[in-house]
Amino acid sequence: MITDPEDYFTKGCGRCARFGTPDCASQLWSYGLRRLRRICLDMGLEETVKWAHPTYSHKGRNIAILGAFRSDFRLSFMNPGLLNDAEGVLEPQGPNSRVPGALRFTDVAQISEMEPVIRDFLRQLMQHAEVGTKPPKVLVEIQMPDELVEALDTDPELAEAFHALTPGRQRSYLFNLNQAKQSATRVVRIEKFRDKIIAGKGAMER
Repeated sequence: MITDPEDYFTKGCGRCARFGTPDCASQLWSYGLRRLRRICLDMGLEETVKWAHPTYSHKGRNIAILGAFRSDFRLSFMNPGLLNDAEGVLEPQGPNSRVPGALRFTDVAQISEMEPVIRDFLRQLMQHAEVGTKPPKVLVEIQMPDELVEALDTDPELAEAFHALTPGRQRSYLFNLNQAKQSATRVVRIEKFRDKIIAGKGAMER
């Protein structure tokens, strides 16, 4: 993966085989990405590479990051919960995002239209970085699948262990199980998870 921001604009992020080729998403949207970069730098943000993408920070806090996909390119804001999005233009960065925090573009002309909003968002986050404001915590209730409810109802030891887990560990199992499309798959996963739950571990812990 890249370590120099300039490489992203000339070659890509280095995460796939399209790196350094005209087929790389960052090359498809090169002009638009450079426009967004220019706005970030003009605001006085420091440019570095994190997660193989150009990242912009202020006072030691990450403010925004650039990204490109086959279908669009985007500017994603860190700590979007701090933003006042009066016009409701922000979109979720991904399917698991709790707070909308991305601006997606499919045409370079859209940047000119959105530049005042982009600068306002960057300015807001820079001001929060200067005073150390932390984003509000967002509590999201994850639905417990029926298969897990049944397993807990029929297995008192499992139920006691599951409810003794920290909220984060409980969510790790709920998230994992809800990703399975088939009921049978969820049942198998619960059986495999049983020993880990009894041991007080999360789904991703060894």
